[in-house]
Amino acid sequence: MSPAAPGADGPLVLGIETSCDETGVGLVRGGTLLADALASSVEEHARFGGVVPEVASRAHLEAFLPTLDRACAEAGVRLDDVDAVAVTSGPGLAGALVVGVSAAKALALGLGVPLYGVNHLAAHVAVDSLQNGPLPDVALALLVSGGHSSLLRVDDVTADIDVLGQTLDDAAGEAFDKVARVLGLPFPGGPHVDRAARDGDPAAIRFPRGLTGAQATGRHGRDHTDDFSFSGLKTAVARWVERARDAGRDVPVADVAASFQEAVVDVLSAKAVAACRREGVSHLVLGGGVAANSRLRALVTERAAAGGVAVRIPRPALCTDNGAMVAALGSLLVQAGREPSGLDLPTDPAMTVGRVLA
Repeated sequence: MSPAAPGADGPLVLGIETSCDETGVGLVRGGTLLADALASSVEEHARFGGVVPEVASRAHLEAFLPTLDRACAEAGVRLDDVDAVAVTSGPGLAGALVVGVSAAKALALGLGVPLYGVNHLAAHVAVDSLQNGPLPDVALALLVSGGHSSLLRVDDVTADIDVLGQTLDDAAGEAFDKVARVLGLPFPGGPHVDRAARDGDPAAIRFPRGLTGAQATGRHGRDHTDDFSFSGLKTAVARWVERARDAGRDVPVADVAASFQEAVVDVLSAKAVAACRREGVSHLVLGGGVAANSRLRALVTERAAAGGVAVRIPRPALCTDNGAMVAALGSLLVQAGREPSGLDLPTDPAMTVGRVLA
């Protein structure tokens, strides 16, 4: 396939996202976002305290066609205007991915257009181009979500990505959910911890910063400078709260939330900016659901400015899972002339971070 011209006059790409609990359909023409329709099943999972895969899959089945219709109406296009279909093929929940990939195959076959199975995490990087313009030739990306905390060097988001570091246990978003549960806050935990922290003192409790200082050199001498670990922090918070309750004291929820949040964003921002300076990279892209966190956005921006690094952060609605990000990556793949996937495209729940195309 020959490269297409970028911009508003480029190919019209339909993006489908069903990796977890959000059914997203986006439409992008060239570098312009035309529609970003979303249906969330988060309220159906809240009573379980986490995402239930079977519930998520059923919700995608019920929501997909209405969401597709809304996206087309919002963009003012018909399905037969679509030039290519892109879909998240991994990583994610197996059953949820099957719904999206099956729908994408049917649409691509019926419309006679190419199909691109893409990496959910690479799409979180690509979506920045919809708000902040073309990605720089070289950038570092800090992707922070419920399942992933990764530090990536991105020379070309349409090619394989160099993974500098990733979480060794709990991802940051997962830690937010677990700490919220300990504090009696609703699911999903991230927004509620962020909100509670605004009334708290981030210096009230000194929680541990995992894999920093001497801890960054792990067993057998392995260097964890760019890796993340939030399991110990989550446990430290739980034990602190347990001791307070055992002693008959009221738990200062706002202070605990603020202190926990500060520990997370301190590590994330410090490692990201330090990696930029070490790699000689002048642009940092922040993405993933936790990138909507107000304190993370503020501290990354502050530390990057002090280190001479330009920060690119999409608006919060583009940070959480959505179809726009998949359409954005699909559009870039078409424009770059990348070979599309076949109709035998598989789902890959454990797709590695560095792969862009399935």
